[in-house]
Amino acid sequence: MTTHLDLRDISVSFNGFKALNGFNMSVRKGELRCLIGPNGAGKTTALDIICGKVKPTAGTVTFDGAALHELEEHEIARAGVGRKFQVPSVFRDLTVAENLEVARAGRPGVWANLRWDLGQARRPNVERLAELVGLAEQLDRPAAYLSHGQTQWLEIGMLVAQDADLILMDEPTAGMTAQETRKTAELFGRLKGKHTLVVVEHDMGFVKAIGDIISVMHMGQLLAEGTAAQVEAHPEVRRAYLGSGGITNA
Repeated sequence: MTTHLDLRDISVSFNGFKALNGFNMSVRKGELRCLIGPNGAGKTTALDIICGKVKPTAGTVTFDGAALHELEEHEIARAGVGRKFQVPSVFRDLTVAENLEVARAGRPGVWANLRWDLGQARRPNVERLAELVGLAEQLDRPAAYLSHGQTQWLEIGMLVAQDADLILMDEPTAGMTAQETRKTAELFGRLKGKHTLVVVEHDMGFVKAIGDIISVMHMGQLLAEGTAAQVEAHPEVRRAYLGSGGITNA
């Protein structure tokens, strides 16, 4: 698999504090990459840099050869980069089907037509999306009545509907039940390969269940990279987590 996303020598400062300090990471096409590290390690900032929410003070971000660091946030989204934040962002008054149709339409003025024009020709595509994210039985249910986990899955489905080739997720299992977390791991298994996923997560059980490669961050830099077994055995990783409950609570 070829390199899909490449961050080179990324640095960014906030009021003199270096959130990222020469950070490097390469992700292959179709890979599911997990980012872990202690609080303040720079994980969320790395996602912010990729999606354009924050601009680096130094370094480059390339995605399929395109220089993302030179683009505006909306241009990065159009290039196929989707971001899921910790707090789900869905249209609570619309049904699951309508939310997915809004995401598929992706054009101005959709509100004027959507509610009363969910065309029958489009319905099969929406149904396939709902099946993919485990919401086939909830198509006509308003998003406001979904469980926390179902709301997270709907937002992921909306990113897939937007044809996001690269999907960034920040602590997707936060607040989920054990059953919802298991179903989320299964969903990610269905997504990877067709999509490239970069996931920031603290639940190491979940990380071990889903991750191909784990990147460990510490003080704004890449500390170690490899499989779960490799990073757990890495001496620098063990030192960084000493006294913080261990890597299990990353």
